[in-house]
Amino acid sequence: MTIMISQPPQFPSLSHIPTGGQDPPVRRCRPQNEKVVVVMGATGTGKSRLSIDLATRYRAEVINSDKIQVYEGLDIVTNKITEEECSGVPHHLLGIVNPEADFTARNFVNRASLTMNSIVGRSKLPIIAGGSNSFIEALIDDWNYDFRPRYDVCFLWVDVAMPVLHRFVSDRVDRMVAAGMVEEVRKMYKPNADYSKGIRRAIGVPEFDSYFRAEYSSSVGYKTRAKLLEQAINETKINTCKLACRQLEKIHRLRNDKRWKIHRLDATAFFQNRGHEADESWAEMVAGPGSMIVDQFLLNFGRSRTCGATTGDDRRATKRSPAMAAASLCR
Repeated sequence: MTIMISQPPQFPSLSHIPTGGQDPPVRRCRPQNEKVVVVMGATGTGKSRLSIDLATRYRAEVINSDKIQVYEGLDIVTNKITEEECSGVPHHLLGIVNPEADFTARNFVNRASLTMNSIVGRSKLPIIAGGSNSFIEALIDDWNYDFRPRYDVCFLWVDVAMPVLHRFVSDRVDRMVAAGMVEEVRKMYKPNADYSKGIRRAIGVPEFDSYFRAEYSSSVGYKTRAKLLEQAINETKINTCKLACRQLEKIHRLRNDKRWKIHRLDATAFFQNRGHEADESWAEMVAGPGSMIVDQFLLNFGRSRTCGATTGDDRRATKRSPAMAAASLCR
């Protein structure tokens, strides 16, 4: 379903302030920070969908912050967004690293920093989206790069009630198996492979080790292999649910301990509904409020460019904007 939302407010340009004579003194402005939106959430909650919704509304490009999706290959296992799902929105740091390499948080900070510079240099809005909160934290709090003095950031958290999310990710693993996940992993299987680095860390790879070993053994019968396959699929489901819990704990830590201002968007109803009702729930509870929050974030950008002065147009835009109500709704 296409979500129709009004266009974002136009940003006022810097006002010309005359100097000399009896003109009032000029107020000094601090250099204006660039803007970045970060979309967070546990695996399977709809971060990619919201990032596309926002990127098609604004002049934006998406930077992937999933530590496994940065690697080439295993598109099914890693649940990479497809070209069709991208809806023409440019995506960066997606499938660009050798699967045997070890891509660290420091690597991410360096690559993401260069990418953000490129995006803002083309007068576009960077949207960072992904479930690897350790990567996001490393970028935001990196004092060598000085992220905070250079950028203002708007955090959006797509949340889903855990029992509902667990059912969804379990069903998603079944769909991945039906789409060819086992064959995809089999093609890159190596006996005695190191599952602690590269793309082999992905959930859905080490879980199948015993099953593939059995395939290589002539002494293991069909029933045993079938049991090992079922066990591997179940372990993939369990470990994905555990990952979701860890991701949620990290978001709570960033919000409560580090006091990051993170706007919560509850997508539970979307996962509980089907078809048209699901799309309506997404628009009402996630895409709509999320866009309103970003509208307000960018509107403040416009006012700050005029040293805090609020024009009549700004006051009318603020009065019209329901973003503050949306932010309250999503806490």
